[in-house]
Amino acid sequence: MKHLGITHVQLLPVQDFAKASVDEEKTAAPDKENLQYNWGYDPKNYHAPEGSYASDPFQPRIRIRELKQAVQALHEQGLRVILDVVYNHVYDGYIAHFTKLVPGYYLRYKKDGSFSNGSGCGNDCASERFMMSKYIIDSVVYWATEYRVDGFRFDLMGLLDVDTMNEIRRRLDEIDPSILVLGEGWIMETELQAERRANLQQAGRMPGIAHFNGELRNALKGDIFKPDQTGFVSGWKGLEPEIMKGVVGSISYNNEVHGFASEPTQCVNFAECHDNHTLWDKLSCSAAKADENERRRMQRLAAGIVLTSQGIPFLHAGQEFLRTKGGMGNSYQAPPAVNQLDWPRCAAYQDEVEAIRKMIELRKRHPAFRLKTAAEISRHLRFEPTAGAESAVAFTLREHAGGDPARNLYVLYHASSSSQTFSLPELGKWEVSFGEDIVTELHSGHLNVKGIGMVVLSNFL
Repeated sequence: MKHLGITHVQLLPVQDFAKASVDEEKTAAPDKENLQYNWGYDPKNYHAPEGSYASDPFQPRIRIRELKQAVQALHEQGLRVILDVVYNHVYDGYIAHFTKLVPGYYLRYKKDGSFSNGSGCGNDCASERFMMSKYIIDSVVYWATEYRVDGFRFDLMGLLDVDTMNEIRRRLDEIDPSILVLGEGWIMETELQAERRANLQQAGRMPGIAHFNGELRNALKGDIFKPDQTGFVSGWKGLEPEIMKGVVGSISYNNEVHGFASEPTQCVNFAECHDNHTLWDKLSCSAAKADENERRRMQRLAAGIVLTSQGIPFLHAGQEFLRTKGGMGNSYQAPPAVNQLDWPRCAAYQDEVEAIRKMIELRKRHPAFRLKTAAEISRHLRFEPTAGAESAVAFTLREHAGGDPARNLYVLYHASSSSQTFSLPELGKWEVSFGEDIVTELHSGHLNVKGIGMVVLSNFL
């Protein structure tokens, strides 16, 4: 991970989850043939580390110490740690501690007395109620101070309320303003007024809180619920406007290119995560007629778009070596054989790993890809004409954007296997910084490319 150049590691839930998901007694002496595994989205005890990850789940001190040691070890390597937290529902609303404490208060209910179930997990937490809100806020502050974690990813954040999320941001700012707060701001139904839900539609009211950009994800590879559907990188035509929205970090750039974010720091761009098919498995379904080399180019292009767009880039662990779950989409309780990181595969695809490493290094080298405000993006980023070329998006980042050492950068996303020529803006002499493999000709004023991939040009005059 350090070699790859990433800055943060996000852990799937480590707060104690229900025995029905993983029986900690069995993990103490696991049957390696039938080892239990679960992603952990079944929260039970919010302030205790999950025992199945500890060397001895029966010793509370060991649970605590080993998790703190893991966080410390990552910190010592310059990596920050984000916790995936699940405050939107509990595992069993009928027997949860909250229900026993004050029946009918901590969870949401419909008018007929049944549980609200926007989570799809049987219940929704009533974060809008004072004591539930206080509990969630206190819990987040506890993990930030006691375990010294550096960020929180809120599962189904759209089910929580705006006020609670804003108070979490305020309290974390008091501890360390660099602590990240991001979440799934999906628009979901729940027994809470629509304007109070902490979803994408309310992003403007939640400064400093980022949302996953599902629009870019679907534009890149196709609808996640339709395995056979292609996206921009795999041949679907006409998706350029959606890619452009991702490029600007989903801010309101102009009348045609605008999204949910007030600032680029509110946008998390990604092509895959633990949910649904991995990108490689999706491409294997939707672009089955393409050979492996072409699908690998599609995979790289998707990563390139994520890593050169404004906002926060997010990579799924193993994406850099074409991670596969054997075609399985929802692997939340599949065995480790499906969910584990396949290190022999990593070794076999080191050229892909190196490509992602170079993209990350490119992003770090050029602050123009990391502009902090919408005003900077509007001032320095300009989309360039592609003269009718198919499946292509081009833009420039001009005049030392963000203090960039390059005076200007030109970026081309090329999702066509055919040869095409693009006119370059007259901003000086261009040189190739990335994408030499698909550049066939570079003249003053013209760029010719062949094949699927990303090209980045720069000039320093």
